[in-house]
Amino acid sequence: MTKDVLIIGGGAAGFFTAINLAQQRPDLSVAILERGKEVLTKVRISGGGRCNVTHAQFIPQDLTLNYPRGEKELLGPFHQFMTGDTVGWFEQRGVALKTEEDGRMFPVSDNSQTIIDCFLSETNRLNIEVFAQHAVQSFSYNDQSALWQVETSKNVMHCRYLVITTGSNPKIWKLLERLGHDITPAVPSLFTFNIKDPRIEGLMGLSTEASVKVLDTDMVSEGPLLITHWGLSGPAILKLSAWGARQLAKMNYEFVIEVNWLLYQSFEDAIAQIKALKQTYAKQSPFSYAQFDLPKRLWHALLTSAVIDQSTKWADLNKEQMQRLASAMTASRFRVSGKSTFKEEFVTAGGVDLKEVNFKKFKSKILPALYLAGEVLNIDAITGGFNFQNAWTGGFIIAQDIAQSETI
Repeated sequence: MTKDVLIIGGGAAGFFTAINLAQQRPDLSVAILERGKEVLTKVRISGGGRCNVTHAQFIPQDLTLNYPRGEKELLGPFHQFMTGDTVGWFEQRGVALKTEEDGRMFPVSDNSQTIIDCFLSETNRLNIEVFAQHAVQSFSYNDQSALWQVETSKNVMHCRYLVITTGSNPKIWKLLERLGHDITPAVPSLFTFNIKDPRIEGLMGLSTEASVKVLDTDMVSEGPLLITHWGLSGPAILKLSAWGARQLAKMNYEFVIEVNWLLYQSFEDAIAQIKALKQTYAKQSPFSYAQFDLPKRLWHALLTSAVIDQSTKWADLNKEQMQRLASAMTASRFRVSGKSTFKEEFVTAGGVDLKEVNFKKFKSKILPALYLAGEVLNIDAITGGFNFQNAWTGGFIIAQDIAQSETI
């Protein structure tokens, strides 16, 4: 069986490439190969089953700042196709998107099936063949015939152009490595920190703005911090895990973090406010009302960690207690022992070396007629729809380049 274009990987980037290509060139035969029983599985679980399609960031330079790996390479591509184009693309196909307070964009239906149905409808309309349970065993290029040969678990296929959108698939990376591509080893990127500490026990589900730094490194982050059953999560932690993916892996996920629950305020600022509170609420217990705009449960936990009991009055706080409280609020240290996957979404840092890809086309510089998009490349982003935007952009540009090729 020979096709004009074969796409290995039935995920976001693969489908987006196929649909855009078939739209521009209905004369081409396009097929998608998927190793699993179902396609678009990551789309299905994204955003808790709602599909976080993209992020409401409309300036290319600002959008690239959300990619620990790929920031420089994606700037040009984002000038060709980015958030506004994504919104327009889905709206043209009857899928309206909405923006939430944190900038994440979802289908108005709040159901990832809406995106999946859109893609499946388009592949059907455009006569794109989808072969499920076709695990790729090998692929190679024949210079004489100018064709790629792709061997799957079911058959052998040939194509003029090969597109790989398999995400973090070690088997495909090994095949690419054998053909000459350098592969950056994969390490987890988006993950939460495992912490067992009595100070945060009983605070599960509590979220507040904080800054976090990893001691003995230059890694620092800020934003919403979520206390979970296993430790700490939320955007502040996830950003650290993404930017520090390789460094934290080298530390075997054993390190100490320092949390400033007051975000920007210093120890000295906290002391000054505590002294003011001593005068204002002299006869009251510090437990009566939460201070510093902190959630009540967290405020009580911080008081307890500073060895202040409920019978103590503000006026009775001694110098040592005030210092302990200020320190607890601005520099709480926690030992991290391990990591957990963020929800069901597993993102890795690693993949095809970016120096080996022409990002004007998302085309291999090493192998002929080979294109790569999505997380098969050493590109990853923080949570919030950015990994999908990388997939849409890469898929669109690949489709455009193949469609405009004079050799077909």
